[in-house]
Amino acid sequence: MAQTTRSVLFISLSCVGDAIMTTPLLEALHQHFPEAKIDIVADKRSALLYQHCPYRARILIKDKKKLLRGSVSLLREILKKSYDVIVDVRTDGLAYLCRGRTRYTKWQRKPYGPHAVEQLMGVIHRLHGQERIPPTTVWISEEEKRFADNAVMDLPPGRWLYLAPAVTLASKSWPIENYIRLAHNVRDIFSAVILDGSPSEASVTLSVARELRLPYVDLAGRTNLLQAAAVLRHASLFVGSDSGLGHVASAVATPTLTFFSNDKPERVLPWGNRAVWLRAADGNVSSISVEEAEKKIRGLFLD
Repeated sequence: MAQTTRSVLFISLSCVGDAIMTTPLLEALHQHFPEAKIDIVADKRSALLYQHCPYRARILIKDKKKLLRGSVSLLREILKKSYDVIVDVRTDGLAYLCRGRTRYTKWQRKPYGPHAVEQLMGVIHRLHGQERIPPTTVWISEEEKRFADNAVMDLPPGRWLYLAPAVTLASKSWPIENYIRLAHNVRDIFSAVILDGSPSEASVTLSVARELRLPYVDLAGRTNLLQAAAVLRHASLFVGSDSGLGHVASAVATPTLTFFSNDKPERVLPWGNRAVWLRAADGNVSSISVEEAEKKIRGLFLD
């Protein structure tokens, strides 16, 4: 008689975009082990993404600011349980220090393809086989949905363009004036603009907002990841540089236009069939023209 799997440890990735690209693997584990509760190892940056996951148990934080990147205190917490299944998509060998019956790690993976999601799913290839890879997911509560409804309630009906005009690295930043020109050029497609970003990016979104000729709401500094996800459900298109927000958009089935610098878009673009992209030939996103971006958008909505 086959043993029932009731406890799973899932060791996820740190960055928001990377963590979202592990959610198909989480969903697949739930499909294969529907009775199991899953403990999730996460980073402080990504832990919020798992807050409302209906089949998760504990969220265990790997704190990189602590001694040995928090590994000692984390391992002490993990060792309180013995798991039926351990899945580790990192490369630091943590899975082999934990107590468990069956392990799936990157050392044994058989990728389904070149995309990061296909690479990550390859960790459980011998379990998942040729079944369909699930979409990425963000679990949103009713409270976050109400926040989003209130945030956009004054916008006019029609399609809404979601712009995330700021990123940390200069080489990944599309110029502010380009976002302004793009919003102006596609006014025949969109009726309003939603601006978003971190508190430190609020000055950038304000600079864009001042020049817009469409109704808008500026949410920079006012949303956490789950609230942003709830707002993105209302948007018709996300436009921004390669960042976690683009992956959040795809996880709520919002089409994305992403600007890439040196990364390979085929490997790291938002997962799904509603993602388009532009890559800078010289490695600097600012060299991507407004005309190229406009053409991509018109291809999505008017072709």
